Amino acid sequence: MNAPNTSNDGPDLLATIDLGSNSFHMVVAQVVQGEIRTMEKMGEKVQLGAGLDEQNYLTPEARERGLACLGRFAERIRSMNAESVRVVGTNALRVARNANRFIRDAEKTLGCPVEIIAGREEARLIYLGVSHTLSDDLGRRLVIDIGGGSTEFIIGERFEAREMESLHMGCVSFRNRYFRDGKISRKRMDRAIVHARQELLNIQQRFRNLGWDSCVGSSGSVKAIVTVAEQLNLAPEGLTLQSMKDLRRRLLDIGKTDRLVEIGVKEDRLSIFPAGFAILYACFEALQIEALTFADGALREGLLYDTVGRIDHEDVRERTIQALQERYSVDTSHASAVELSASRARQQVAETWGLSSPYFSDLLRWASRVHEVGLAISHTQYHKHGGYVIEHSDLPGFSRDVQNALATLVRTHRRKFNAGLFEHHDDDEIPALMRLAVLLRLGVLLQHARTNEPPPPFTLQAKGNRLDIRFPDQYLEQHPLTLADLESEKNFLKKADVELRIQGDR
Repeated sequence: MNAPNTSNDGPDLLATIDLGSNSFHMVVAQVVQGEIRTMEKMGEKVQLGAGLDEQNYLTPEARERGLACLGRFAERIRSMNAESVRVVGTNALRVARNANRFIRDAEKTLGCPVEIIAGREEARLIYLGVSHTLSDDLGRRLVIDIGGGSTEFIIGERFEAREMESLHMGCVSFRNRYFRDGKISRKRMDRAIVHARQELLNIQQRFRNLGWDSCVGSSGSVKAIVTVAEQLNLAPEGLTLQSMKDLRRRLLDIGKTDRLVEIGVKEDRLSIFPAGFAILYACFEALQIEALTFADGALREGLLYDTVGRIDHEDVRERTIQALQERYSVDTSHASAVELSASRARQQVAETWGLSSPYFSDLLRWASRVHEVGLAISHTQYHKHGGYVIEHSDLPGFSRDVQNALATLVRTHRRKFNAGLFEHHDDDEIPALMRLAVLLRLGVLLQHARTNEPPPPFTLQAKGNRLDIRFPDQYLEQHPLTLADLESEKNFLKKADVELRIQGDR
């Protein structure tokens, strides 16, 4: 994958692309004295979610629609730095069984990585986008975002989300199930609302117990419903349950999606409007919402603010790693010592092993800090427990691929080095991940005594799959346990086709 060229726009220009189940959106913005100023917005109804067949494979037609749209987006970001562009995929790409193929083509088209984010991470970013477009007042907000394949619910205060959930229901999936032929009958509407109420059973009591002071909707479906209700004078002070009941009668009277233009629905939203309406109606009933207003911010704006946070060293991923350490009572002094040892090892072989990117530096740091989370479960095979915990936890700020990479490093930091544990990663990622795992293992090994002192002076040289490690004269004679550990590690790595040569070996 080729990164975009060096930017002519300057480092203060950012772009985010949201590959949604219904629409693809791009925002280009400029950072001016710490504030984000939107320069350009682009969006197209790709309906990727509608392009999933019965086996959850993206059809060739859906892939072509998506890549054609990204080709147009690519023209705008081609001159920008790779670090200034973030691209995320949501529900359709989470469930598509051939998502990897589409992602590879998308990355080639855009010239930058595509992240697939989990539902709760999507919720966090949505809240971040919404909260930055509203007044910075006190009190809790409930935010609802109805997408093409999922609906996100968040309760937060100011810029921090406190409760997040993503439910598997969206305007495209509900359209396909209940309104595919364009007919809007009472029976179909009732079935769609009941379906949504069933999904909401998972969260309604928890959310109602926490409570909120105001309710806000975001993204296209909610915007369309609020706009129509306002045009019909049904929501003079915000959308209410009574507004929804009145609008429901209008929809049933009209009876067909292609006639919804009569009440102000835009043509590109005709087919999905009743589905989005049914989901929002169920939200009003299940969560006992008194009134809802609309906010312009959404996922793509949240991505912008999250990216600015990373640039300004306010990376939510760092807080996530710290929270993991606290939750699982990690020995942070030992973790820091392992981090220092592993980082020094990477610095010496970064160029020859292709690990110079800041991404690899971050991944190794994070893995060093949480490699012992599994000890909170059991000392026996704690590396396996740790890998499972990392893989299956909700980790704010982490994409699915990065989280899986982190889990693999934790899983392989000790004992047998099984190359088969890397097979579920993309082929072009495996060599770098395996080399990072070797460096993490060395970092752990050099801190085996748990004195938490700086690592001994050592030098590493890499050539292909061969790694030469050298210590000062007589160091290994004076530290026989370190030598024994290195000899054991040499045998472990040999099974992964990595040759470790220790000072004095011939």
